[in-house]
Amino acid sequence: MLFNSYAFILFFLPVVAILFFVFARYVSARVAAAWLAAASIIFYGYWSPRYVVLLLGSIVVNYIFSIALQRTVAAGWARVTLALAIAANLAILGYFKYFNFFLDSLSHFGVELGNVSRIILPIGISFFTFTQIAYLVDTCQRKVREFRFIPYLLFVTYFPHLIAGPILHHAEMMPQFAKKETYRFDLHNLSMGLAIFAAGLFKKVVLADGIQPFVAPVFDVGSSVSLSALEAWGGALAYTMQLYFDFSGYSDMAVGLSKMFNVDLPLNFNSPYKALNIVEFWRRWHMTLSRFLRDYLYIPLGGNRLGGGRRYFNLASTMILGGLWHGAAWTFVIWGALHGVFLVINHSWQGLRKKVFRDTGSGSQLGQVLGWAITFIAVVYAWVFFRASSFDVAWSLTAAMSGLNGWLPSGEARLWENEGQMRSALDGLSTNHFAGTRQVLWIVSLAGIAWFLPNTQELGASLSRWLAVSPARLISRSGLLLGIVFTMIILLVLINGGRGNSTFIYFNF
Repeated sequence: MLFNSYAFILFFLPVVAILFFVFARYVSARVAAAWLAAASIIFYGYWSPRYVVLLLGSIVVNYIFSIALQRTVAAGWARVTLALAIAANLAILGYFKYFNFFLDSLSHFGVELGNVSRIILPIGISFFTFTQIAYLVDTCQRKVREFRFIPYLLFVTYFPHLIAGPILHHAEMMPQFAKKETYRFDLHNLSMGLAIFAAGLFKKVVLADGIQPFVAPVFDVGSSVSLSALEAWGGALAYTMQLYFDFSGYSDMAVGLSKMFNVDLPLNFNSPYKALNIVEFWRRWHMTLSRFLRDYLYIPLGGNRLGGGRRYFNLASTMILGGLWHGAAWTFVIWGALHGVFLVINHSWQGLRKKVFRDTGSGSQLGQVLGWAITFIAVVYAWVFFRASSFDVAWSLTAAMSGLNGWLPSGEARLWENEGQMRSALDGLSTNHFAGTRQVLWIVSLAGIAWFLPNTQELGASLSRWLAVSPARLISRSGLLLGIVFTMIILLVLINGGRGNSTFIYFNF
């Protein structure tokens, strides 16, 4: 079920929210929590009922492992239990997510396994697997205090995060589910949540989906078409903005939905294209994944405790595995490796500045602008591998971006394989792979929003202060805000439904 669909906005969300607070007020908080967990399972099963068995099986098995870990910690052999638990999780994840990748890799080298059925990737499997692995590791380290099944079930299945994150940590979620305040209707939180949800919906429906038609004509032509640098950069920058607002929109919608239930999700997205270096970029992009990779992979590998060479190896290894987490293809491995190289270069440069130039500050204003520009260009370059369907397509595009095929379109008609689809995608404006002024305006406008306007968190903080008034004034201000937000949501739902619901990019991971 998509956050931007009729079924979710007009039926699922209001029914779940109303019954949650009704159960909490007239029955008990425990029943309300159980209802929210059950509704989250229904939300997941709406996509594919058969994979509910996989989700519930994963939860039950991992819950049993957590109880076993709790009991074996004192006995001193919890690490064995933990190793078995992680191996079981990775085996399931590996089978569903990487089996097709394994088959394709064998086929590339001429090895065919006959009529082997391909696996359909269960949606959200990476997110609920990583969430539970973190819980098991923390149980082994005696950091977990809550072992009841219903809170654990809700922690894993909580529908605002279940499909595409953020990757939750038990310490920031389970205590919230135990608070009495969580189960009391809060007009302030409802207003805030709906406003943030509407902002995310706008990013997805208007901005991300609006620029999407300029992406496919470049990335889907294959490696046989020689694109000019203008066409290749136009497609790469369009995808850079599409991905930004698609993921940012989803993150905002998840935060807003959870806020309606008086639960604060961890921040997952914080204006990453404003980053002045690649280290800062990863502190702002998919922040909960960065945290997971740091805490449960980079630091266990040794972090920066074993010398510079080992530190760089750990950084590169972590980013390669992070790339493979995003998708089962060599293009994702290369994307992760590129970011590993970027991080190694950045850390080396920072170390050189401190050692040779005795510079521990943020640098001059010109240096900051150069750092931002280099970071952004590097990120755009790497996104080509993230989006491309194959290494050949990615290589062809990056070669074109360097000007090897010329900087401007030749003027001859470069038609898509399906000319009708391309003409429809670009509204008949052009028969080449760059739509001219319209495409430039889209890219510049979205880049301006990403670079210069306050993000949703900053706007939300201002809105929260505006709503921090007496109960009487809160009712009037919330009424005004909710009227505007409801109108905006209905219009966006109609726009989205009229052209067909589009999935979020991160649903693929």
